[in-house]
Amino acid sequence: MSFLLPCPYCGPRPVDEFACFGEVTNRPNGPPTLAELTEYVYFRDNVAGLQREWWQHRAGCAEWFLATRDTRTNAVSDVSVPDAARAG
Repeated sequence: MSFLLPCPYCGPRPVDEFACFGEVTNRPNGPPTLAELTEYVYFRDNVAGLQREWWQHRAGCAEWFLATRDTRTNAVSDVSVPDAARAG
């Protein structure tokens, strides 16, 4: 086990129980241009430091949540449930 990840539903669990689906990105506003769509789909910031990411507790409650993780140390500073009003 490399680190514990605190699930907002189940509490701290080994990271092996989770799947990371990458950093949180911002959707283009309105109909995107080809360049905007390409940027959104294919490019990521991949920062060395704090990064907001999508996670799913695959071997537990199966819920999705957001985590702020330091990519250099794997220290998790914040977890939260996605805002349903902003989804979709």
